[in-house]
Amino acid sequence: MVKKFIIHFVFLATVLTSCSYFHPDTKKSSINYVSFDLDSIRERGKLIAVTDFNSTNYFIYKGEPMGFNYELLKSFSDHIGLDLEIVSENNLKRAFEMLKTGNADLLAIGLTVNSSRKKEIRFTEPLEETRQVLVQRKPRNWRSLTLDEIDKRIILNQLDLAKKTIYVQAGSSHVERLVSLAGDLGDSINVVEVPYESEKLIQNVAEGVIDYTVCDENVAQVNASYYPDIDVSTPVSFPQNIAWGVRINHSDQLLNELNRWITSYKKTGSFANLYAKYYKNSRSHSIVKSDYYALNTGRVSRYDDIIRKFSTAINWDWRLLASLICQESHFNPDVVSLAGAYGLMQIMPGTGKNYGIDITASPENNIKAGIRYINWLNSIFDAKIPDEKERINFILAAYNAGPGHILDAMKLAEKNGKDPQKWDDNVAIWMLKKSDPRYYNDIVVKNGYFSGKETEAFVSEVLNRYEHYKNIVPPVKFK
Repeated sequence: MVKKFIIHFVFLATVLTSCSYFHPDTKKSSINYVSFDLDSIRERGKLIAVTDFNSTNYFIYKGEPMGFNYELLKSFSDHIGLDLEIVSENNLKRAFEMLKTGNADLLAIGLTVNSSRKKEIRFTEPLEETRQVLVQRKPRNWRSLTLDEIDKRIILNQLDLAKKTIYVQAGSSHVERLVSLAGDLGDSINVVEVPYESEKLIQNVAEGVIDYTVCDENVAQVNASYYPDIDVSTPVSFPQNIAWGVRINHSDQLLNELNRWITSYKKTGSFANLYAKYYKNSRSHSIVKSDYYALNTGRVSRYDDIIRKFSTAINWDWRLLASLICQESHFNPDVVSLAGAYGLMQIMPGTGKNYGIDITASPENNIKAGIRYINWLNSIFDAKIPDEKERINFILAAYNAGPGHILDAMKLAEKNGKDPQKWDDNVAIWMLKKSDPRYYNDIVVKNGYFSGKETEAFVSEVLNRYEHYKNIVPPVKFK
């Protein structure tokens, strides 16, 4: 009788967790969207997608979100004209549960299409094709060996997997494949399921913590550029389709729109370039080894420590302040705007002088002046906007446009039946109308004409980037 040993969720506390990624902030919705389809998603105004975070699909580099799945999701959400909310989750069981319970509309993880999963979700058209491969270490002195000598010391034949222990991501298709392979071999394979995604397991193979893992070939080849001591040449499956998933019920409109878009987009040069950017890019190694690859370091810039220090003075999450600084200067301490604003927080020299701070003296001085300015803006809006979350919208808008134009838009909103204490769909609308003479000449307006498009975009982009930071970057100092 064939024996197949499956050990579920073995936590290797002393070895595998020693260099594991940070867990992102958990997001849970109190609203049940199980019955939602695309028409209801449009009414809600945003598409909610769950994806995994790693060096190919979704990550933060030098303060900006990147990744194959991230960019695909952005392209699709732009195509359907909706805002995008990304929920990051590397635990496949939890990701599937988010989809089923309606906490996400789309499972945007590269999932192997197989019959067992078709019972749980509906797959989109395939995004790519790959096969599963064995990840193992090359011989210790492989650089001094011939190819034939190397081949004799590693596993090249699936038959040689008998009685080997192979660690794989819990709930992945790799588990099913190895169980099936054990049956084909007529022998045992000790399959150990662990709650870590493929890249973490590849890293542990490279570091000698474990001997073998199995993952998709495209991911394995990218990681082989980070870890030259691993071999990823031994296939353990035939080529398989990789796709996204939607709920098994109530998703006809969304699935049909996704399939039309995927079929069309895959024929474009943009898709080919995107795939090459993340799966065939010679710069991938330098990105992952960078101090500002946040999945490894928890950092978005060289100024994180200063940003953390000063964020407490305004009672902000340091990641929100970092997003604002990224928006203003992309963390360039010497940038000067056409209007003369200087440095990380784009402070006008006169503003710095008002606070007795030389904003050009150091990045720390520049941030210190920016914090003083934010505190002043808070003093203006504190009594007017009691909701703290809403007040941040107004402070960000005022940081970009100046408080006078924001106060004008609040008065216009109130005069025209909108809520002057809410930004989205209320004051933001009237901010845009300040470029129309019918409104900037209104008696309640004190500061005249203003084109509000940049300000609306500024608030949205700072807050969207902040959400990405919360997905990837730890809220406390990396240790």
